[in-house]
Amino acid sequence: MDIFSFIQLFGGLAFFLFGMTLLSSSLEKMTGGKLEKMLQKVTDNPFKGLLFGAIITIAIQSSSAMTVMLVGFVNSGIMELGQTIGVIMGSNIGTTLTAWILSLAGISSSNPFIKILNPEYFSPVFALVGTLMIMLSKRQKRKDIGTMLVGFSILMTGMNMMSAAVSPLKDMPEFTNILTAFTNPLVGVLVGTLVTGIIQSSAASVGILQALSLTGKVTYGMAIPIIMGQNIGTCVTALISSIGVNRNAKRVAVVHISFNIIGTVVWLSVFYILNAIFKFSFIENIVNPVGIAAVHSIFNLLTTALLFPFTKVLERLACMIVHDSKEDKLLFLDERLLATPTIALAEVDKSMLQMVELTEESLDKSIGLLKNFDEETMEFVVANEKKIDSYEDHIGAYLLKLGNGTNLSAADTSESSKLLHGINEFERIADHAYNLAKAAEELHEKEISFSSQAQSEEGNLLDAIRDIYGKAFEAYRNDNLITAREVEPLQGVIDVLCATLKETHVERLQRGICSAVQGFIFNDIITNCERISDHSMNIAVSVLRVSSVNKDAHAYLHDLKDHHSAEYENMYENFYEVYMGREKAIDAGGLR
Repeated sequence: MDIFSFIQLFGGLAFFLFGMTLLSSSLEKMTGGKLEKMLQKVTDNPFKGLLFGAIITIAIQSSSAMTVMLVGFVNSGIMELGQTIGVIMGSNIGTTLTAWILSLAGISSSNPFIKILNPEYFSPVFALVGTLMIMLSKRQKRKDIGTMLVGFSILMTGMNMMSAAVSPLKDMPEFTNILTAFTNPLVGVLVGTLVTGIIQSSAASVGILQALSLTGKVTYGMAIPIIMGQNIGTCVTALISSIGVNRNAKRVAVVHISFNIIGTVVWLSVFYILNAIFKFSFIENIVNPVGIAAVHSIFNLLTTALLFPFTKVLERLACMIVHDSKEDKLLFLDERLLATPTIALAEVDKSMLQMVELTEESLDKSIGLLKNFDEETMEFVVANEKKIDSYEDHIGAYLLKLGNGTNLSAADTSESSKLLHGINEFERIADHAYNLAKAAEELHEKEISFSSQAQSEEGNLLDAIRDIYGKAFEAYRNDNLITAREVEPLQGVIDVLCATLKETHVERLQRGICSAVQGFIFNDIITNCERISDHSMNIAVSVLRVSSVNKDAHAYLHDLKDHHSAEYENMYENFYEVYMGREKAIDAGGLR
């Protein structure tokens, strides 16, 4: 085996890893929406989790990717730690399919029907079909299928390159002497763990072992400990992904590695105890790729059967190893979820709803401060405004990464657009709520109060503002199109109301009823209320824009107003009567 054989071996490994990544990412993208729906059905029932883990890992062809996703899910609060344990066990079973696919590389026969099963002959066809689909298809789903086929072809090409590179080893006595070291099961476990940990792919590690088995020098006694070690080594990816996440997410990685270590210790001990008693004859037999795939599957099935009844014990063990801490912080919007856009957007939506709730609390508290000021509520509004700014920064940056890093579906693009518009509008509303609170603070500190006329006008305006932001927030939370359509006519009435209040405010200044300081503060309140009304209308527009009923929301609203539709006129008149009717009553009462 010369230097060129080593180049071919590592080149084959590179092809294998790249093909696996390409295959996994394309499959993951195709199953994104289905993955979210299945995820919602996963409960505390470990049987469902087991099935879920096996199916998804078979779909995306990577137990490491599945575990990394679980870390992200727990870190983001989508799943609880207990729900992930069954999924991890199922994932370990699902990943064994890869070894069975790779075992096809060992097929050799003169029968053309059997010969075609060898990937060496059918993977080039996959590559051709996949390339044509990527180049010629306009639909993203077909492009993803093409990428999947090309990824599989590259993977199998890498497998064949590795097999060809190690083929000369069968004639080297030095290689046989090295293999004798693997008769020690502890050395075999260690080698399997290290190799898999370095390349961070149990599939690649199993592929290398299957390639070596084609030399005819690897026995079952050598392969079994290595395969068990490979299951431990694959946990390295999960351990790396657990850096920088909350403690509950770290426990997912602990469960994964505990599962594989306990399984290895128990079944390796049982195997060699039984071998000492019964002297298994097959242990010295030469193993082939199919035998390696079988051992890989049997080990994972036995480990799952052993530990499945003790999922709660594994959960408690993980909690003992990773203690709770009062300093833990909620890390929302985990970047590990960016690989599955639909789930990432669902998590963004959850954070957005938290932002909406904080904004609504700030508005309610700020309006309350204008009527009855207290320091504790003021501190709450200030703290809330900082939180909302943080939400805007995190959500905005996350959505940009999501948009730049993946090809979103049409539905995901619409949802992302709604979220991007929403974060800015809610943050601006929170700013104006803060301004209202500061106006209340100034009134309190300077011991200023408005005239009875101004107080009545202010109360009427604040009621209208409560009405419009309540409708806008309801429309956003529940995609309520009926409520969203009510926002625009109400916003028109509020514009008229604000203009009227500014006129009466100038009259009071001219008549000396209000001082200049009172006037500045009153005008500031009107301006901020007007801006809250405008941003509430923008939120309603964003809801209408992404709806299936009204793709062009601005055009809809333009027609609604300018063509004086009966619907718009009716809503406008009703709101006008409610809020401008009060102004007429104030005027009739002689307050002006």
